[in-house]
Amino acid sequence: MKLKNKVAVVTGGARGIGSAIALHLAREGAKIVISDIASEESAQPTLSSLLNEGIEAKYFKGDASSFNDAQKTIDFAVSSFGTVDIMVNNAGITRDNLLLRMTEKDWDDVIQINLKSVFNFSKAVIKPMMGQRSGKIINIASVVGIMGNAGQANYVASKAGVIGLTKTLAKEFAGRNIQVNAIAPGFIETEMTAKLNQAQKDAIMNLVPLKKMGQPSDVAKAVAFLASSDADYITGQVICVDGGMIM
Repeated sequence: MKLKNKVAVVTGGARGIGSAIALHLAREGAKIVISDIASEESAQPTLSSLLNEGIEAKYFKGDASSFNDAQKTIDFAVSSFGTVDIMVNNAGITRDNLLLRMTEKDWDDVIQINLKSVFNFSKAVIKPMMGQRSGKIINIASVVGIMGNAGQANYVASKAGVIGLTKTLAKEFAGRNIQVNAIAPGFIETEMTAKLNQAQKDAIMNLVPLKKMGQPSDVAKAVAFLASSDADYITGQVICVDGGMIM
């Protein structure tokens, strides 16, 4: 229970990696606010799992690409639980295509949701964190933000931007005892990777020394570490959870 009585906001927390993060933080003692653009009905399985375990958890519907919605989410968390100690910026989408075929909308949507959302929530949450002179901001990037990937110019640019923003915010907020770090997942078993055919999965495995895909729980455990006091002297770092893919 390393996060006992801490308050965490998780964007994109209704399902997938975000859901795993919310559940793991909660099981370490945190009170949870799930923020997602999905309907409350879509978020109900995750919310029910939390509530059924006796965990204090709430859902707030919002668009992470909107600063107004981000501010409303943080205000809701503070009014519900008194503060925000942990901010997990996980919201993200893909709109994959080769650059020659990528539309301007595909580019803008991915940048808005994957990168601008991190700006929105970091800016909104920083005031309560500065007031209490403590806080953890954990941004979910991607290994492709480090190595690049054909057919994902928009996604790669957004995640590379998340990494750069993480390092900058770490420097800006260090004096207020606020640590800002990023997790860069590799190939994780999610709804997206479930759509890959066997040939695609085999090609991926050739890139991963551990010869297996990661689980959402692998990412969640890394987030929980960075959110805990065990990581109080770690800031501005990118931790790859990728089976050794880009070592």
